Amino acid sequence: MLDTMTFTKVLGGFCGALLIFLLGKWGAETIYHVGGGHGEEGQQAYLIETGSDDAEGGGEEEEADFETLLASADVGAGEKVFGKCRACHKLDGTDATGPHLNGVVGRDVGSVSGFNYSGALSEAADVWTAENLNGFLENPRGYASGTSMSFNGIPDTEDRANLIAYLDSTEG
Repeated sequence: MLDTMTFTKVLGGFCGALLIFLLGKWGAETIYHVGGGHGEEGQQAYLIETGSDDAEGGGEEEEADFETLLASADVGAGEKVFGKCRACHKLDGTDATGPHLNGVVGRDVGSVSGFNYSGALSEAADVWTAENLNGFLENPRGYASGTSMSFNGIPDTEDRANLIAYLDSTEG
């Protein structure tokens, strides 16, 4: 039957297997670790010269000016981009996980009554201007460190301009 000695052997077997597994994992990471690749320490392994950078007069494409994009923003496209926000925000004046966003452009930061803000937003800006919204929507945690909004942001400047134009078209 199952006595103390049998139980000790089974437990010792599990502990030994776990130790072998952990040592094997450590050994494999040591042998096959190539270094870099993550964070600021990473380096490009190789570079293929194509000569196209010299022919085009640069290499990096300049991002379009935000004010220019905002002036020519498409409200319909902004409504589609708002689909990313719809899970937490509403446009009908009611709050969900996040505060309602109708009339947000030009509204004071943290001014929705009854909504519990984290406090990080009021340290970043006073009023939700188009420029402040652009910075926040690009990288919420970078713009307002400590914000409770878990969204990663919208990297495309044109999408942000379209979204801000759409939010500006909603009534407060």
